[in-house]
Amino acid sequence: MSAEMDNADSSSSCSDNMEHDSPHPFKSGLRGDGENIIPNLPPIVKKRVKALKKLLVSQTDIDTKFYTELHALECKYHKEYVEFYNKRSEIVQGNYEPTEEECDYPSDEDDELKDLSADMDDKVKVEGFKPAAIIDASEIKGIPDFWLTILKNTSLISDMIQPHDEPILSHLTDIKVFLLEEPMGFALEFHFSPNEWFTNSVLTKEYEMKCVPDKNNPLSFEGPEIFKCKGCTIQWNKNKNVTVKLVKKKQKHKVKGAVRFVNKTVQNVSFFHFFSPPVGKNTCIYIIFLKNN
Repeated sequence: MSAEMDNADSSSSCSDNMEHDSPHPFKSGLRGDGENIIPNLPPIVKKRVKALKKLLVSQTDIDTKFYTELHALECKYHKEYVEFYNKRSEIVQGNYEPTEEECDYPSDEDDELKDLSADMDDKVKVEGFKPAAIIDASEIKGIPDFWLTILKNTSLISDMIQPHDEPILSHLTDIKVFLLEEPMGFALEFHFSPNEWFTNSVLTKEYEMKCVPDKNNPLSFEGPEIFKCKGCTIQWNKNKNVTVKLVKKKQKHKVKGAVRFVNKTVQNVSFFHFFSPPVGKNTCIYIIFLKNN
């Protein structure tokens, strides 16, 4: 009996070793991480994986057609949105006062405002509280700092807005998007009210897109991508250019060794570099937000 059990254990141990030493460890499926998977596959499985890749490459033709037609559809319906965008602009700038019916929209803040109003009334009665200042509603035009507030609350853009940019962006009255069918692309217009920093009333940025898979890496295709963009020249008023700053540099004479300080103009961090003609696609981080709004 003992001998039979020993033989059974020996057979089981031998079977386990054979499983570990098997030349085809992937018989139950693909295993491994990242680039380590395919090189370790059996040749016949590698061929099947290549077939799948070829299928994916063939699908990119349909993807290209889909994204091209989708852009054309966006262009078509964008024209219908323009009326609403123009109405928004009129309200924001204070050129149009919405009617009571147009303002009738439910808000969670309504109850909060009622509670705040009741609380203020109690303070006035009980504590003799007096507000520091009363704002005349007739002096408020439109929605002040509307676009500055939106940009500052957009994560992709807020980090690029510096304190010295904010007074300028408070003059931003509208952002307009124009979709272009051929060549595929779009243009952005930033409209500004008269200000002390520059004379432009509109700053522009134009983008061209391509919807063609990369021949060297077709599987990386994810739809249209920006491949060219053109900014504009900002006509800065004297000493008002926030994209540059003056710094003092120490300069030593090569022969006499005398030291002097000279003023040198260097680049300053600013949102307005967005409009500089870029190298490559260094401003594309803004596009997700701006194009969709």
